[in-house]
Amino acid sequence: MFIFSQVNYLRANPRGIRWKQIFNFEARLWVLYPLAVPIKFYSLLTSLNYLTKMIKKQIAFFWIACSIVVVSFAQEKVQPIFENGEAQIVPEFEDSSKWIRHDLWVETEFDTDGDGKLDRMHVDVTRPEATETQGLKLPVIYESSPYYAGTAGFAEGIFWDVNHELGESPKERVHPEVVRRGERPIISNSQIETWVPRGYIVIHSSSPGTGLSDGSPTVGGDNESLAPKAVIDWLNGRAKGYTERTGNEEVKAYWSTGKVGMTGTSYNGTIPLAAATTGVDGLEAIIPVAPNTSYYHYYRSNGLVKSPGGYLGEDIDVLYDFIHSGDESKRTYSNRTVRDTEMRNNLDRVTGDYNDFWAGRDYLNDMKPMKAALLMSHGFNDWNVMPEHSYRIYKKAEEMGLPTQIYYHQNGHGGPPPLSMMNRWFTHFLFGIDNGVEDDPKAWIVRENDDRQKPTPYANYPNPEAKDVKLHLSKGAPKTGKLQLEKQDNQGNETLVDNYSFSGETLAQAENTDHRLLFVTPTLKEDVHLSGISTITLKLASSKPAANLSVWMVSLPWTEGRNSKITDNIITRGWADPQNYKSVTESEPLKPGKFYEMSFDLIPDDQIIKKGQQIGLMIFSSDKNFTLHPEPGTELTIDLDATSITIPVVGGEAALKTALE
Repeated sequence: MFIFSQVNYLRANPRGIRWKQIFNFEARLWVLYPLAVPIKFYSLLTSLNYLTKMIKKQIAFFWIACSIVVVSFAQEKVQPIFENGEAQIVPEFEDSSKWIRHDLWVETEFDTDGDGKLDRMHVDVTRPEATETQGLKLPVIYESSPYYAGTAGFAEGIFWDVNHELGESPKERVHPEVVRRGERPIISNSQIETWVPRGYIVIHSSSPGTGLSDGSPTVGGDNESLAPKAVIDWLNGRAKGYTERTGNEEVKAYWSTGKVGMTGTSYNGTIPLAAATTGVDGLEAIIPVAPNTSYYHYYRSNGLVKSPGGYLGEDIDVLYDFIHSGDESKRTYSNRTVRDTEMRNNLDRVTGDYNDFWAGRDYLNDMKPMKAALLMSHGFNDWNVMPEHSYRIYKKAEEMGLPTQIYYHQNGHGGPPPLSMMNRWFTHFLFGIDNGVEDDPKAWIVRENDDRQKPTPYANYPNPEAKDVKLHLSKGAPKTGKLQLEKQDNQGNETLVDNYSFSGETLAQAENTDHRLLFVTPTLKEDVHLSGISTITLKLASSKPAANLSVWMVSLPWTEGRNSKITDNIITRGWADPQNYKSVTESEPLKPGKFYEMSFDLIPDDQIIKKGQQIGLMIFSSDKNFTLHPEPGTELTIDLDATSITIPVVGGEAALKTALE
């Protein structure tokens, strides 16, 4: 009979249950039941009882097997993936709905808001789910900023008035208040979509005195270096983090490997360098993009009061007001202590001299403890944070023997390296993957007409093939003089008349003007590659005790119109105060008519001047978009025999001669 045949099969094959036959068996059982009356009732019950027990055992065995499979699957941890020396996107890390996001406050070692308590920095965290469910530990990409919670904007009167005589104290400016924005737990979304899917944790922090962080903004003061240091210490278990700004419930970074990389642009690029100068353990690599590395170089130039390009009248106290988005109840203390005392007493818009205040905000002076690997990024035509900022730090880090690379493009402010370059840098120094990045070319420069993602590799910057070539002046004012390899004697003097109302662009294009002196080479018959720093040496006299001095190198003829490119006209520039002819730390009034000698560097550059162009040197006084605007009329007289410019030519004098002959 069917019932007994199934029971006998199960007795012989207790783990070989055939589920389809069981379902058929259950259906047939109801059909056969009326025919089973002649069968011994006891035997039927016994068989059915045994069948029921076996089915229960098989079901139990099935669920145990499923559990083993699930447990085995769960025990296989998700891990970062690397190909060609780069961290790859991992599908399990890519789903933003599964990211864990939270915030906390990290306690620092300073109190800069006057409340008698150690300042705490507001930090947010975005990490893959596996850091919680599987105990996965990952390295951190960290960006810090004073901008996350909003700024004052360009309120009317926030900038200093630049229309006054040199040496005069400017009239008072307006001090706007920042309206803070943002909601917990998210401080910023920057970097997250790039790095979390690739197996990193991303964190942000608001710098002191901004957002929900305690403290006072100091614009380059020590607390802006120690704040990110505290966060990195917390990631390594050396500092305390709390769930609330004033609470005592601690938060641990149990998901962190302790290895940290920092990046960011402009002020956000300054902070990685600030953190690195503390020598904090765990900060393995930084990628600053267009960083301000010295507030003196940002707001002054060789003793001259100068504005960053595009922000005429900005100074360090203006930037303080611009970013001060911290606790409203503590702003009065910060304003009184930092802005109205320390800054007002030391920023010195009268002489523009370098002093202890500015020295304390120059990161070149603090680099001795630094040990983080440095990949620097900048644009050669950034006239806001000029490329001298990155160059000076890069060269010092190289001298210190740190792992270094530099990436330059030909555009303006901002612009990170290609993602692949950043990925290789962080993959090596944060994950420890041996991808050979330390053996890559030291310098990567985007050529004039190339895609910014396709830089050309060079052995270093400046180009090792570049040699200094001195060019001399030959008179020609008020039209154009010559810029040449041969030195001519008894050239005499030429004079220009200051008038800020004429822009540098206008003066460079003028055929005849007494507001500038312009000297040009013959037309180039071959391309000329300039790489490095040009230095000008002048002997000059002023008709007044103070004068602005501006110098441009230009490529002529000047190109205008829609088809012109950022690299077409201006090669490089520089500014100086003749009163600081001896030193940037001490100025002295000029004796009208007396000649003074001085030398200073122009902004670093790497540019190929195409054949058919001429290289021009333009000397003038007030630069409409960068300097103060004194009353027109000051005369500057240049001794042509004692004035020259040294330019860095790839291939040296021989290459330049070939191009000129």
